[in-house]
Amino acid sequence: RRYPTVEIRAAAFNGSTHVPVPSDSAFLKALLFELRLIDDHIFVEHRDTCTQINRSSVYSVRTEGRDLWPVLAFQKSGLIYACLPLVEETLEPRPPLLTISGLSQGLALLLGIVDYISPSRKNEAEMSAKIGQLRNLLIQACPLGTPLNTNIRSLNSSFNDIQEMPTDENQPAWRSNTYKGKPQVNVCITEKVKCMQYDKRDVVDTWQVYGTVNCKCDIEGSAPNVTLSLNLPTNGPPLQDIVVHHCVTSVDPAMLMSSSAEPLDDSVYNGPYKFPFVPPSDSFNLCYYTSQVPVPPILGCYQLIEEGSQLKITVNLKLHESIKNSFEYCEAHIPFFNRGPITQLEYKVSYGQLDLSREKSLLVWVIGQKFPKSLEVSLTGTVSFGTAGKEYPTDYVCTGNTAYVKLYFRIPDFTLTGCYVDQHSVQIFAPGKPKITASRELISSDYYIWNSKAPAPMVYKALFD
Repeated sequence: RRYPTVEIRAAAFNGSTHVPVPSDSAFLKALLFELRLIDDHIFVEHRDTCTQINRSSVYSVRTEGRDLWPVLAFQKSGLIYACLPLVEETLEPRPPLLTISGLSQGLALLLGIVDYISPSRKNEAEMSAKIGQLRNLLIQACPLGTPLNTNIRSLNSSFNDIQEMPTDENQPAWRSNTYKGKPQVNVCITEKVKCMQYDKRDVVDTWQVYGTVNCKCDIEGSAPNVTLSLNLPTNGPPLQDIVVHHCVTSVDPAMLMSSSAEPLDDSVYNGPYKFPFVPPSDSFNLCYYTSQVPVPPILGCYQLIEEGSQLKITVNLKLHESIKNSFEYCEAHIPFFNRGPITQLEYKVSYGQLDLSREKSLLVWVIGQKFPKSLEVSLTGTVSFGTAGKEYPTDYVCTGNTAYVKLYFRIPDFTLTGCYVDQHSVQIFAPGKPKITASRELISSDYYIWNSKAPAPMVYKALFD
C-alpha cells in the first residue's frame, strides 16, 4: 500500500537527500536482491562485503543507483513483511535508528500483520482470504500512513461491519472498544537469551538478552490512564535500546538514550523505568529492550572428534550459580548433518536421559526441570552411522567436524536481568480496585555451543570507521 501524502512529506523533510519510492515491481526486485533471495550466488560489494553485516531488520535498498533507506523488512513463515518508515529530517548523514519514531511504529504495524496472518500459515486457502482482507484492514489501521491501531486482529474485515466511531472525543483511536467489568491488569516480562559459545582462547563467546513486556489491561472508561514501573535489583544490568508502544504518553529521555552500541558508564539510566500510557483494548507489547548481562545462564563445552567410522562426543554443561535452578524444560539437541542414520550409539550421562530421534539423526538430551546440586552435567558417547540418504539433514556450514549443541530451556518466574514489575507500583486512574497479575520468564533462543575441536562460524561486531 502506498501513501502519496507520506511521500510528499518525505520529499519536504529530506530535501536534496530524498530518494523517490520506485514502482512496486522495481521495489520488490530490489528488496529481494538486498535480502539475498535472488542472485545470492553473485558477489556484489555494496551488499556482500563483510563490513555490511546487518544486526537489525533495517536495510538500505539500492534502486536506480540510489539507496532507499531505512527499509524495515524481515521474513516470517515464508512471507516477507516490509515497510518504508518516514524520516522527518535529512538522510545525510544518516540519523541514529533510535531517533526515528517511524521505525517503532512501522515495526508495531508489521508485527500486528504477522499476528493476524501467521495462525493461518498452514491453511493456504485461509491465508489467501486473510491477505485479501488486509487492504480493508489497513485502511482502518493506518488510514493516512500513520498507524492508529496495530492490533490488526481486533479490526473488522468488512466495511459493512465497521461500527461508528466512538462519540467520546477523548477516546484514542487504538481503543477499539470499551470494557465493562471488574478491572484487571496482566503483565508478563519475557526475556530471550541468544548465545554463541566456542570454548576457545582466541575466540570470544557472545550472548545477548532481548526483553518484551506484554500487557493486557481490562479497565473501564474511554481513556484510562495507567502507570507501570519496571524495576531492577541493586546490581542488575541496566536496560538498553528501549522501544516503547505508541500508547505511552511520556518517558524519561535518558531511558531511551541508553544504547548497547555505546560502552556502559556510571551515568547510564538504571531505573525504575516508568511507563504512563492509555492501554489499547487488547493485549499489546508495552516495550522492548536489550541488556548486557555479565554471564550466560548455562556455560557449555562440546567436543566432537572423528576416529575412523565413529564419532566421539563429549558435552559438559554448567548452570551458573546466579540462575534459578527450576526449569519448565531443559534439553540439549545434538544434530548430525551430512551423515547417514545413527546405527550404533554407546553413551553415559551423569544426569537426565538421552533419546534418539525417529529420523536417527538427532540426539536429544533431556536434562529435565533441575540441575543436580553440583550444577554440572556431562555426556560422553560414541556414535556410528550408516549410508546417507536424501532424507537425512544436510548443512553447508556444519561440514566435517564443525558441529554444535543447541540448548532449549524455559525458566518461569525468572529474568536474566532481574527485571520485574512491582505490583504495588502499578497505578490505575480509574474507578474500582484492580486485580494485578505479574509474571516473568526466561527462554532460550538460538543458544549454540560449537565443537571446540573444529573451526566454527563467528560473528564479530561491526568494524569501527
